[in-house]
Amino acid sequence: MKAQNWVQLRERMVNDQLRSRDIRSSNVLNAMREVPRHHFIPETVQHLAYDDRPLPIGMDQTISQPYIVAFMTEQIQPKPGMKVLEIGTGSGYQAAVLAHLGCKVFTIELIPELAQRATNTLHHLKYEDVNVRAGNGFLGWPEEAPFDAIIVTAAPEEIPPNLIDQLKDGGKMVIPVGSVSSLQYLKIVTKKGGHISTESLMPVRFVPMIDRDVE
Repeated sequence: MKAQNWVQLRERMVNDQLRSRDIRSSNVLNAMREVPRHHFIPETVQHLAYDDRPLPIGMDQTISQPYIVAFMTEQIQPKPGMKVLEIGTGSGYQAAVLAHLGCKVFTIELIPELAQRATNTLHHLKYEDVNVRAGNGFLGWPEEAPFDAIIVTAAPEEIPPNLIDQLKDGGKMVIPVGSVSSLQYLKIVTKKGGHISTESLMPVRFVPMIDRDVE
């Protein structure tokens, strides 16, 4: 597909899937317009890159639909210079959107092959402010804590205490919570003055977050 066609598809995605719903941040909309999602997707499904749907990326994992990526990004109110932890690198697309917004991103992926693939894609597209690690997301990235914000793109059954500990005071974490066999809810967790508040945002469906060491 020609480069111009990809640009047109991204513009349509922004207008039809994001702006027409409740995504209001001009910075988030611009990032979604600029980051080339098709580069983060296997060639066999690239033609669906800007459809409003999750897509398979291999290893029984998926890339979230564009609306969910934009919605989760908007929840943390990203600003240039923010230090953001992402749990569940997957294809690297969410990390690229955050980097495009000027965030310094630390992202953890349980599956080494996906971590390496995301590293290669991000390097190829020159997203330099993204650090990728293959590891157990339940542990977070303690040596780089605290973080201004945390985005979790896989669902634990309960919010991991380590991630709450690594959130800066005044910070926000957006995370899907619940079993894959029951209803999951996307939650926003806010830490302020040592107090933790949690609000449910919407029902969602994410792959499970798995608590194990990298093999």
